[in-house]
Amino acid sequence: MTTETRPVLAILGGTGDLGTGLARRWAQAGYEVIIGSRTQDKANAAVADLREVMAERGVAEITVQAMENLAAAEAADIVTLTVPFSHQASTLELVKPALQGKILVDVTVPLVPPRVARVQLPEQGSAGQIAQDLLGDEVAVVSAFQNVAAAHLQEGRGVDCDVLVCGNKKEARAEVIKLVEAAGMRGFHAGMINNAAAAEALTSVLITINKQYSCHAGIKITGLGDD
Repeated sequence: MTTETRPVLAILGGTGDLGTGLARRWAQAGYEVIIGSRTQDKANAAVADLREVMAERGVAEITVQAMENLAAAEAADIVTLTVPFSHQASTLELVKPALQGKILVDVTVPLVPPRVARVQLPEQGSAGQIAQDLLGDEVAVVSAFQNVAAAHLQEGRGVDCDVLVCGNKKEARAEVIKLVEAAGMRGFHAGMINNAAAAEALTSVLITINKQYSCHAGIKITGLGDD
């Protein structure tokens, strides 16, 4: 009987609420996690905070490291990008050589401040499409997690939100769905990278709902027979 080897995960721009939320959940699920940042000091601080939170929850055994973004991308098997849209292209240009042959999970949403509650998709169609075009076919870009509130990821319990997973390679989408489930949610194959536009646009809709109802709304897929 063989034991499945889990991929090493890197989260670029992983010092914010979304990145650290995913890091906490994946580390608790037993993955080796690397938190990447533009500066080593910010990455170190995020890792120290993560260890403190996990210790408070009674989870002492986690494997987490701090690195600058390029080193993190080089060391990982699957790389997740959680930077603002304004930093997406520059970050990807920096780490492009390190991503060849790997999966990139792009969580970028093309929000244009100050009107972030208004859908404003880029000319290319979506941030996910921008990433795929920039990185080329040797990188399997998978768009996911755009509709999950960072506040919920920071919590210790399961998240009542489903995740749409888009990408041109079904095998890569399946790997990301495993990570969605490890983070305590349900993930769904949602088609090619073109369809990332729908999930990205929904983020602005959810921001509007959150403001209107003072909540952290998400999405749920119904009609599966197990709801």
